[in-house]
Amino acid sequence: GDGCGHTVMYQDSGTLASKNYPGTYPNYTLCEKKIQVPLGKRLILKIGDLDIESQKCESSYLTIQSSSTVHGPYCGNVMPVPKEIILDSNEATIHFESGSHVSGRGFLLSYASSDHPDLITCLERANHYAKAEYSRYCPAGCRDIAGDISGNIGEGYRDTSLLCKSAIHAGVITDELGGQISVTQQKGISRYEGVVANGVSSHEGSLSDKRFIFISNGCNKSLSLEEGFLSRSQVTASSHWEETNEFGQLFQWSPDKAWLQVPGLAWASNHSSNREWLEIDLGEKKRITGIKTAGSGSTTLNFNFYVKTFTMNYKNSNSKWRTYKGILSNEEKVFQGNSNSGDVVRNNFIPPIVARYVRIIPQTWNQRIAVKLELMGCRIMQANSSFTHSMWQKPSQSTETSLGKEDRTVTEPIPSEETNLGLKLTAIIVPILIVLCLFLFSGICICAALRKREAKGLSYGLASAQKSGCWKQIKQPFTRHQSTEFTISYNNDKETPQKLDLVTSDMADYQQPLM
Repeated sequence: GDGCGHTVMYQDSGTLASKNYPGTYPNYTLCEKKIQVPLGKRLILKIGDLDIESQKCESSYLTIQSSSTVHGPYCGNVMPVPKEIILDSNEATIHFESGSHVSGRGFLLSYASSDHPDLITCLERANHYAKAEYSRYCPAGCRDIAGDISGNIGEGYRDTSLLCKSAIHAGVITDELGGQISVTQQKGISRYEGVVANGVSSHEGSLSDKRFIFISNGCNKSLSLEEGFLSRSQVTASSHWEETNEFGQLFQWSPDKAWLQVPGLAWASNHSSNREWLEIDLGEKKRITGIKTAGSGSTTLNFNFYVKTFTMNYKNSNSKWRTYKGILSNEEKVFQGNSNSGDVVRNNFIPPIVARYVRIIPQTWNQRIAVKLELMGCRIMQANSSFTHSMWQKPSQSTETSLGKEDRTVTEPIPSEETNLGLKLTAIIVPILIVLCLFLFSGICICAALRKREAKGLSYGLASAQKSGCWKQIKQPFTRHQSTEFTISYNNDKETPQKLDLVTSDMADYQQPLM
């Protein structure tokens, strides 16, 4: 039968394992897969685990065959296999065969193109590295590999956690594509919380010496809060439920109760259908990178409301609603929501949504549609240019997709502290330089004018010394006489042309002040 197990292959990387891994692989089975990367690239393979019950590799073994060479056969559990295999071609065939055996996990390997020489496997943990800061490339397909993680994106992860699985949980990379991760190691904390995010469950963890945190662009702030207060974002819904209890009290599960930061009831729809929706108007276009959801928060059986799965729609002013689609498909993406009414679940949008209006559309639910939520992201900067930032972008498509005039935006980079300091210094230094340049230019102009007058025979002199130069004082008072320079001529139909003398008498003598 088919001896291939977990398999995720993308154009630039992938992960492949034997059937039942890390359990025992079947007897008399065969797995053969062809893997490849783009033309012109070399193929890099890393075997993360190899446990094949055979000493001489006769009936059970693993081989890697390229166009020119065969690597292997490999078997046993002593790992005589090289940690890294770099092929001369862009493709290879993975061949795994088993005979009769009692135990053995089989194999797990990862591959990538030569563009990613820092490739790691899905099994590597943070405590395998001693550096305080490092960067590695995670292959596609690490989400469903067995192995625990503890922690969350905010406080960090326990150093015993799987690196790539933690990166998917944090929303740094996607399972379908993999990607580059940047990590800093810090001192550990006493307790790590367990949270469900992006289809991955992290478990509570105890005290550790070290923890690791992913370096990101910082676009994961709460859009529900502005300076510690609830934003002015408008929340509307297709309907809401009004409940009257046995004492005649009326409770409204209205849309304004949908924020996670608002204690008490959640939003609940009046009808149970997948045509119900909850809409948020953010007031302006924003970059939305994730959503947190929770249920009614009630522990009673009669009010155990929560949404299991949902889809997302979005739009801008004067545009149509769009459906958020999967990164590798043209089908709408169905997000995994809550499994109970109390816990908070996070889902990240990769790529992010750039929009003003978003709608959450429940698809499946428990008892009744009810949800509390929080959006995460950051503000964006408008740009009047011919470049367009796509509301979504797929690996096979250009990152510049024309969406219409109202959708043309450029994502605002999140400034670091160093950037903010540079901007502040620039704001101070540039005006000073401009003023100095203007002052210098004015001095040169005045100097040139004075020299021109001196060339015409005007007498100037310093009060302290007879020198020529720009900074002078009038040596002797002078008298101004009537001059045609200060005469305005005008015409009038009723009067004969005449001249108006602005200066008709001698000006009083005065001492010229210093400049």
